Amino acid sequence: MPQDDELNHRERATLRAVAGGRAEISRSCEPDLFIDGLACCDQATAHKLARLGLLAPAREGSHGELVPAVLTPTGRAALGAAGVPQLAA
Repeated sequence: MPQDDELNHRERATLRAVAGGRAEISRSCEPDLFIDGLACCDQATAHKLARLGLLAPAREGSHGELVPAVLTPTGRAALGAAGVPQLAA
């Protein structure tokens, strides 16, 4: 698990957006992230965070479908926000 100081500013900001319930993720092998309805400007960061298991889809869906994104327990720990509430999907 990455430590907080191993995450750069953009990665932490992306995780905060997910924690705030502002993100959707595509159901695919290399998921794309959308924040506030817009494609994330740094999909490489989104892919890295997903590969590290820091964020995930909130529910099942069809291939390519956008579903709410949530922080995983590992993601909350990496962000240092174990108490950050997840909004209901």
